[in-house]
Amino acid sequence: MEKIDLDYALKQLETIVNIPSPTGFTDKAVEYCAGELRRLGYEPRISPKGGLLVCLGGEGEPIVLGAHLDTLGAMVREVKSNGALRVSPVGGLQANNVETEWAHVHTRDGRVLEGTFQLADASVHVNGEYSKTARTFDTVEVLLDEKTHSTADTRALGAEVGDYVTVEPRFCVTSTGFIKSRFLDDKLSAAILLAFARYLKEANITPDRKTYVDLTVFEEVGHGGAVIPADAVEMLSVDMGCVGQGLQCDETMVSICVMDSHGPSHKKVVDGLVEAARKNGVRYALDVYPHYGSDADVALGAGHDVRHCVVGAGVYASHGYERSHIEGLSNTFDLLVGYLTGKN
Repeated sequence: MEKIDLDYALKQLETIVNIPSPTGFTDKAVEYCAGELRRLGYEPRISPKGGLLVCLGGEGEPIVLGAHLDTLGAMVREVKSNGALRVSPVGGLQANNVETEWAHVHTRDGRVLEGTFQLADASVHVNGEYSKTARTFDTVEVLLDEKTHSTADTRALGAEVGDYVTVEPRFCVTSTGFIKSRFLDDKLSAAILLAFARYLKEANITPDRKTYVDLTVFEEVGHGGAVIPADAVEMLSVDMGCVGQGLQCDETMVSICVMDSHGPSHKKVVDGLVEAARKNGVRYALDVYPHYGSDADVALGAGHDVRHCVVGAGVYASHGYERSHIEGLSNTFDLLVGYLTGKN
């Protein structure tokens, strides 16, 4: 089988990961992906909601490959009397997971203020309750790297309630092939789909079916996949594969989710994916995810009459500082190629 261009995929991943895009603040990430697809010769369309839809070609049995560009983040809830910021999470951001991470506050006048998520009164030599304090967004604040000691000081910098706060992703690829970064959920899949679109163009291959790519922007808050093309009969959410206790998937594999918290995937789709994986020597795992939902579930809930499943490269420490592997990326790409083009 033709293998993925890893240099291209990793370059796209690093670029997309470093474009801040918490839910509701995704325009720059969408614009970048749209520009790359245009450069490859496609005609993407940006929806009124802000997502991106593009047809990769093919005829009959239309399928949607859905991934999401929105990530976890936060929003300023209060400018505190000490000049720090109280925030509310956007999506499933966890206070005990971002403590001591770099924060970026995006003001309405276009400034980006740097800071750090810190426990209020964070000096161990001063705060005797440091280790006993529960980490919540009432106890963890954003401490700005500015000379500010009051609400007025901070407001004078342009910070205000409603400003988006993003977390430094810390992207890297290790010498052993591990990909470490925040927001691999789901920017790893977006990079894979860009690489798949490029592969079709460069190899002059037409998919066996009419194939859409749908990059959504509200998945982390539960309504990303509510609108999909009217002619679709199948939706494959290309999202992260879970890695953890009781599961078969690891970071080097592609996950085929047979059931999530909303119920079973469509058996016809699962069977077709397994057949394609076996035929093409793809390392895959079948797993049940009890605490997981996807854009495909949202599409079904919105009334779309489609077969569905979720696939994705194995990702450990989901919604935290995540880890995958270049082999997981490659196996996901190879599964898509085998399933949608029959090439091996």
